[in-house]
Amino acid sequence: MQVTPLIWIITILVTIAFFVYEFFAHVRKPHEPTIAESARWSAFYIGLALLFGVGIGVVSGWNFGGEYFAGYLTEKALSIDNLFVFLLVMTGFAVPKAYQQKVLMIGIVIALILRGGFIAVGATLIENLSWIFYLFGALLLFLAYRQAFSSHESDPANGRFMNFVRRILPVSDEYNADKLTVKKSGKRFLTPMFLTIIAIGFIDLIFAVDSIPAIYGLTNEAYIVFTANAFALMGLRQLFFLIGGLLERLVYLAQGLAVILAFIGVKLVFHALHVNELPFINGGEPVLWIPEIPIWFSLLFIGATIAVATIASLAKTRGDRDRGDRDRVQGEPIEAAQPREH
Repeated sequence: MQVTPLIWIITILVTIAFFVYEFFAHVRKPHEPTIAESARWSAFYIGLALLFGVGIGVVSGWNFGGEYFAGYLTEKALSIDNLFVFLLVMTGFAVPKAYQQKVLMIGIVIALILRGGFIAVGATLIENLSWIFYLFGALLLFLAYRQAFSSHESDPANGRFMNFVRRILPVSDEYNADKLTVKKSGKRFLTPMFLTIIAIGFIDLIFAVDSIPAIYGLTNEAYIVFTANAFALMGLRQLFFLIGGLLERLVYLAQGLAVILAFIGVKLVFHALHVNELPFINGGEPVLWIPEIPIWFSLLFIGATIAVATIASLAKTRGDRDRGDRDRVQGEPIEAAQPREH
């Protein structure tokens, strides 16, 4: 795939322009987005991402197009998982709904910057160290195990990292609108808004650790990695308000993501064996009898896994709700029959 420096510059400038527009058009004035507003912009960004993928397929070939779509699906699913943790952070810091847009916007920009750095590092490592695929594969298998058996029940607002921040920085317990600092008795304090942004930035850093190796398991093209990440993050703010209530119903999302991460981890190990140069594995020669997993299969597998996890989650939560309604009805006291008057 031929990507000139000019294409890179244009892509980065257009991405920045989108986020600048988002800030001045929607975030600068604090308000809680309506469902209709969130739905329109979510559909716009998803449609734009799909159109971009079609463009890659037409211009550069559908193998690269397939890599983009597989990467976009994976990053979008991981981003939705991020939203669940963002929701916990917002709840833990009791962020007023009118100010949540600003926190999300800053958090998404931080995420894109961090992922951009990871993408650059990953591209350099892949180009110079073929054995890095073993490391990425092992990392994803470990993260898949942790994802499958982890719980989102912890409180990020009161974790060890945030307690450390509170010990070293002067922090106020009260919000000052959407400002990051407040002045009290001549002394400057940081508001909970600032702490929320710090927490989300720290979480973004952690999520980038599994996000970037995962997509590099689907493509070696840094341009596809960047654009898939950028489009996955665009519209994430609107998606937060659109499916906020639905997040709690996606009870099998973590397990679905674990399956995807494990699949990509295995794919990376298989690829590492195909380009093997380690002397203690097959005498330093490639292991060619191991099959390479084609991108079309990866795309189908990732899409099917997300669909199954979503449908199973909604079916379970609906069944639990129906059983709860029946138990509540059965538990209501039955009024004693009154004697009929003659």
